[in-house]
Amino acid sequence: MKSFGRTSIHEFLGDGVVYRNLVPADPRLPALEALRGEVDLPPSQIPRKSEAGYARVIVHLLQAAQRLRSVPIPVRRLLFVGDTLLLDGTAFANICLVGGWPGLAFIGSENASPASFDIRPNEEGQNLYLANRWAALADFDLYAAAHGFPVDEATAVIVDIDKTALGARGRNGHVIDASRVQAVYHTVAGLLAAAFDPQAFRSAYDLLNQPEFHPFTADNQDYLAYICLILGSGLFRLEAVVEDVRAGRLESFAQFITRVDLRLGDLSPELREIHADIFARFRKGDPTPFKSFRHNEYLTTIQYFGGMADETPPEVLLDTEILVTQEVRTAALDWQSRGALLFGLSDKPDEAATPTPELATQGYLPIHRAETHAVGADR
Repeated sequence: MKSFGRTSIHEFLGDGVVYRNLVPADPRLPALEALRGEVDLPPSQIPRKSEAGYARVIVHLLQAAQRLRSVPIPVRRLLFVGDTLLLDGTAFANICLVGGWPGLAFIGSENASPASFDIRPNEEGQNLYLANRWAALADFDLYAAAHGFPVDEATAVIVDIDKTALGARGRNGHVIDASRVQAVYHTVAGLLAAAFDPQAFRSAYDLLNQPEFHPFTADNQDYLAYICLILGSGLFRLEAVVEDVRAGRLESFAQFITRVDLRLGDLSPELREIHADIFARFRKGDPTPFKSFRHNEYLTTIQYFGGMADETPPEVLLDTEILVTQEVRTAALDWQSRGALLFGLSDKPDEAATPTPELATQGYLPIHRAETHAVGADR
């Protein structure tokens, strides 16, 4: 591994970025609310990345971004770079389907096995290039050229941000995970004060964060943080909740938060207030109802950007900072030089990715503009 200096993903994405709320960082592009009628979405619904409604929004944004560049032709094909076969692969297929575009996707990670790749067609006939090295992006580019897939002004390149452009999966993604756990810890500890038990918190978080409990938590960190808060308050015992989930008596977060609402009198006044706010947001369909947790997540995340000295060895940077993935940076800048439209997608909640107005006045930046080190394979 080698450090390639400091940069931000803004270098190659600019403000062509959307976080979970689908409000582009570039104010010239339409936000979700302005597109609801065109993309047939009901009021208040924010589609998730794997849903068809999400793809309809992204296709509109890509064509709008293309027009802003004054390029005389519309987007005609899609290149996608991500890190998960299920989530990114589904988003890629949906966007191609809605846009009516041919597509090619790179799905990367990194592991200790010998370097390898696999070409896997999806149900729509687009090829996914699955690789266990981020350095394989260079080979992927050659593969695209050899298979008649030009990267030019008619090509949109979508770059996933989380654990792709930032915190590469299998290499640096564990630092992103650490920042999120730290945010949950600080939020729950701050609200419980003297009643906070660090060991009990970690036991609850580590267990309920496992795939076995995803149907219950919806794999939603807001829900998990809230559950850990309630367990820490003593209202319910972890063992009893786990037993109810495994026995099928507690199947969803909705059931859990409703149980809490029926026992409000057993909570402290401060926790009753927190519960009321989260419950109200949850019932309105807000996917990130625990706002204080997400604001804390932004602060803990940004603390991992660029804090180490430039001469720090890359192996240390990989464990102490959230890094720009140099291979993604190199490929994206090259595609950009050929005229492609670059656009970034993040499933990170806006509250966890952008500073509050108060923090912005102090110089805090959204994560796509925050500088950190770029690290990649030395090849």
